[in-house]
Amino acid sequence: MNREISDEALDRKLQEAAPYLEDDGFTARVLQQLPQQVRRIEFLRSFILVAMSALASALTYVLSDGGRFILVEMFRLTTIPTVWVVVFALASGMLVMAGGMFAAVHRTNQIQY
Repeated sequence: MNREISDEALDRKLQEAAPYLEDDGFTARVLQQLPQQVRRIEFLRSFILVAMSALASALTYVLSDGGRFILVEMFRLTTIPTVWVVVFALASGMLVMAGGMFAAVHRTNQIQY
């Protein structure tokens, strides 16, 4: 038996259990007297985050000698023995598989019967 209730089912049960009580417009009057919600400028926050990320990326590129390290590391990767590539691939696969198994077991433990 699944004890998890969806939001829609919970809303429906609450609406059925508690009928609306007529308040002669009291709720509407209270809502009109509340101060209007002030909208913050979310665009400014997004712009600052994107601008700082772009600045950090450009600074990293310049300080890393124009990305030369990428070419150097790619050359070093081509000189790695094939056995190390196979070992790394197997280790990566086992790590990903272990993570998936852990997630599946953790999710199974959360399910209530």
